[in-house]
Amino acid sequence: MSARRLFAVIALLFAATLGVSACTVTGAGASSECEVSGCTVTFDRGVDAKISVLGVDVELRGVQGDLVTLAVAGQEVTVPRGETGSAQGLDLTVQEVTQDRVVVRLSTGL
Repeated sequence: MSARRLFAVIALLFAATLGVSACTVTGAGASSECEVSGCTVTFDRGVDAKISVLGVDVELRGVQGDLVTLAVAGQEVTVPRGETGSAQGLDLTVQEVTQDRVVVRLSTGL
């Protein structure tokens, strides 16, 4: 696990012990809701959608039918809707694909 990702996990765990239940992060064409177990990211389609969560940059690269291609810290991964893939030590679950948005759950597996 990279030092940056480890720092993000420790920060999330520390926030949880202080009673913080969730945080919101906004990026270019994307937003996320994070809690101790991970983050749910909503990407807008039709724009250069990217966000930094859990210590890594995540970018929506493309959608073809139910297949979603993401770049996680520069590593491309394609995940079908309803399934889970992994990149850079994160589990990526594509929860929803519509004409307007893509919703992905990112978790550290801890």
